[in-house]
Amino acid sequence: MKLLLCIAIDLAGMGTYAVPGAGELGDIAWAPVAAVLVRMLCGNGAKLAFTEELLPFTDIIPSATISYFRSRS
Repeated sequence: MKLLLCIAIDLAGMGTYAVPGAGELGDIAWAPVAAVLVRMLCGNGAKLAFTEELLPFTDIIPSATISYFRSRS
């Protein structure tokens, strides 16, 4: 279940580009939300998720999913 939620977080982050011109502005709003959700689900990776959402053109990186697998090892 946690994996599916992490995938959903990543898809939501990528979804900000669905609205033309709103991609990076949407990322600024989504970055803290994604960081909190990743922290709650994985216990780590919040900094990765926050940074990935803020940096331009990095939405292709599935940071929440990566954090999930890192928390399992």
